[in-house]
Amino acid sequence: MDRRRISTFIILLVVLALSGPVSAQDDAGPTSIFFLHHSTGENLIWQGGVREGFTALGYEFWDHGYNEQGLVDPQGNWTGTNWDIPGDDTDVYNWPNLFNQPVTDPPTNAFSQMLQHDVIIFKSCFPNAHIYTDEQLDEYKQVFLEIRDVMDQHPDKLFIALTLPPLVPNETEPHAATRARLWAEYLTSDEYLAGHPNIVVFDFFNLLADEEGFLRAEYRGDEWDSHPNQPANQTIGPIFVEFVDEAIRSFTPGEAPPVDAGGERVGETGETMEGPASIFFLHH
Repeated sequence: MDRRRISTFIILLVVLALSGPVSAQDDAGPTSIFFLHHSTGENLIWQGGVREGFTALGYEFWDHGYNEQGLVDPQGNWTGTNWDIPGDDTDVYNWPNLFNQPVTDPPTNAFSQMLQHDVIIFKSCFPNAHIYTDEQLDEYKQVFLEIRDVMDQHPDKLFIALTLPPLVPNETEPHAATRARLWAEYLTSDEYLAGHPNIVVFDFFNLLADEEGFLRAEYRGDEWDSHPNQPANQTIGPIFVEFVDEAIRSFTPGEAPPVDAGGERVGETGETMEGPASIFFLHH
């Protein structure tokens, strides 16, 4: 290859590197991100510069809070519509009610609306971090195995879950805080994620928690309010944007995880994955 061709090739590489996010949806417009949340997620967006961060990277960012607030468009305007999120709830136990809604085209329910976007982000709020017993922790795992089965059926979509934000000491107790950390460790582990390339988890908990599993003192508004304060959101917002951007750039839409002859899903190493096969996202 002569010098002129080499120079042209280098220039092309530079242009591609500077051209912004690459999406499987490029022909249809920018990558569309959707975030389902309640108040903690809303604060992260507004105080942490999340919308501005995604916009600067060339993404189209939508979010939905409580049904009363409804859908917010990429310009940060409330649209006046809501998707009737089941139970108006992002609690862990409510996720199956959302993820098991039938997929319709045109969309007639919240889950079908979520699937209109390329990237689907969802989180539960801090009250869920008061995990009273080991049995409750096991129930949380079963819920997320169930919705993982649903996410597997949409390999062209990137799903991003957030671990739970921690509680202030006055709203929980040490054993519950320890279980909340164990829950975050499980969701971010290979045990949950391996073999599921369209599912990633942002570890919100460990960015906010102290060594005992409580909301860090410098991130508290007061000792009775578990909403992370503005300094917390200003710190974590850019980290969140960078994490999502990297997840999008690393994601290649593909096929659902393989199944064996008995219909059970199989991991990358050939082991049978936990959870039954299935026939077939929110914030505080």
